Amino acid sequence: MITIEVDWLSAFFRLAVIGLELAGTLTILVGAGLATFLFARRARAGDRTEAYSAFRSALGRSILLGLEFLVAGDIVKSLVINPTLDDLIVLAGLVLVRTFLSISLGVEINGHWPWEETRMAREKARAASDGSPATAEAAGCGTALKR
Repeated sequence: MITIEVDWLSAFFRLAVIGLELAGTLTILVGAGLATFLFARRARAGDRTEAYSAFRSALGRSILLGLEFLVAGDIVKSLVINPTLDDLIVLAGLVLVRTFLSISLGVEINGHWPWEETRMAREKARAASDGSPATAEAAGCGTALKR
């Protein structure tokens, strides 16, 4: 096991963990506040269904970004500051839960599984190279071909 003997380096890593956890928490809170503000403004201006869809998307994206910061903080804390077997097991559990949340939120935001993006990009590229508007619109890029 590697231990950190230099006090300033240990203090730096502890400060880094606090910074990452603070960044993750603030990202989620600020994102939720901004998403709520934009939802209220859009709902007053018109279509509430579209406002709700945009609200869920913005809120989900802020949660995803915040989770990334929090996972980074947990990794530094578990692997650098206190690398015990118990901490690594807790880290593995946290990463599994947060990975599940990230995938679930990604599906909610994008409407498809993350591994379908390559297939969808391939279909869009094929439709764009065909040049046929009907094929391109079916692949989801009809607006890119309209001029």
